[in-house]
Amino acid sequence: MEADTVCHLCVFANMDSLWLACGDLSLVEDGTDLMASSFQYDRAYVRKPGTFSIDPVSLPIAGRHSAVGRRASPASDLPYFGAIRDATPDSWGRRVIESKLGAPLNGLPELQYILNAGSDRVGALDVRSDASSLPLRGKDSWDILPNLAEAAGLIERGLPIPQEFANIFVQGAGLGGARPKASVRDERGTLHLAKFSSEGDRFDVPAVEYATLRLARMAGLRVPEVRLELIEGRNVLLVRRFDRYWAIPGDTAPQGDGRFVRGNAPAGSVEHRIPFVSALTLAACDEMDSRHLSYGNLAGCLERYCRTLLAYDGAAELYKRMIFNVFVSNCDDHLRNHGFLWDAELKSWRLSPVYDVLPSPSHAYERYLHLAVGQEGRLATLNNAVSRCSEFCLNRREACDLIAEVWAAVRDWKTHFRDSGVNAVDVDKVASAFRHIDDISSEELRREMP
Repeated sequence: MEADTVCHLCVFANMDSLWLACGDLSLVEDGTDLMASSFQYDRAYVRKPGTFSIDPVSLPIAGRHSAVGRRASPASDLPYFGAIRDATPDSWGRRVIESKLGAPLNGLPELQYILNAGSDRVGALDVRSDASSLPLRGKDSWDILPNLAEAAGLIERGLPIPQEFANIFVQGAGLGGARPKASVRDERGTLHLAKFSSEGDRFDVPAVEYATLRLARMAGLRVPEVRLELIEGRNVLLVRRFDRYWAIPGDTAPQGDGRFVRGNAPAGSVEHRIPFVSALTLAACDEMDSRHLSYGNLAGCLERYCRTLLAYDGAAELYKRMIFNVFVSNCDDHLRNHGFLWDAELKSWRLSPVYDVLPSPSHAYERYLHLAVGQEGRLATLNNAVSRCSEFCLNRREACDLIAEVWAAVRDWKTHFRDSGVNAVDVDKVASAFRHIDDISSEELRREMP
């Protein structure tokens, strides 16, 4: 029987656009299985003013003296730290790395996925072989978008990648989710997530997701800048990376909420990174346990990890997102599709802008979200959503007002989709995903609506 392999890696954190070595990550692996991990903060990082906890659950540095010289293990007896998992490739990124290294599906140790993810991974962390290693960067300029789109299609089909398309091995490796995507900069140099169509799509997914995100903004949700581009005859959705913002070095003026959703770059500014963790990390659980949690549990994470005002505002926003998901049948609302950003100005975590929202066509009368909605579990109805509105710091009247706000936008979704460029055929294909308010609420509840 072979002994477990133990390896040590250096974790970096980005602060004020500079990389700082923040600690030693130890991985214990048995072949392709990660068995355990541990982490010890670098003494200089902990003592530096303004540094952030790389994992607020397992590795808090609020009591900085207690964090020095202590090797910590992940919460809930997990084999990995949630924040490291968030900075590690998910399904699509792993396919990219396997293509690069000529490996079979899920055939690499976790070490290889972590090290080959590149330095444009989500959030403000990077993981390298040692403290002297340089960031792994690729060409990410606007002109390579057609090559990235074509390379993504080749990877999906299991075909080799020509050298001229090799940038996909960096720009596509560090990203989450199962669908093909890559990071690319627009004409102004602002980093975006480019989301491509997939071989098995039943409709134009980039166009539909684009229209859905714009609809979410109309419903009052916080949505990053999005645009739709036609590349080689196929739509590509571009989502402004909300874990990046621009600021002038040394400028201490408050940036405000705009830095999380807008991509304008003032003259003389440089790109900064914003720490990110998923709701799965704050819930301190495994992905298999995600289905057993609820939107109310997420509201509890807001209360625990966010300052009071951010938690209060975030709870109302989270409630509206849940309502929006009920109306559009977005059942891919698992914990990795909810995120939190570190607000360095307020020294607090806060709910990230909404992302990965897509209608799921269905002819079922009863529908369910991934997370529990209310007293009737995951059942996607407005009565169920109202049943536990107090978990979001809302009374019944306030909950009904928020439902009415979302419905005011969603009720005319067809016109909005057509105006957003979704063709008539695809509008018909996704129509069954959208629920009429009368079909998902009782007559009694309808009478309470404004």
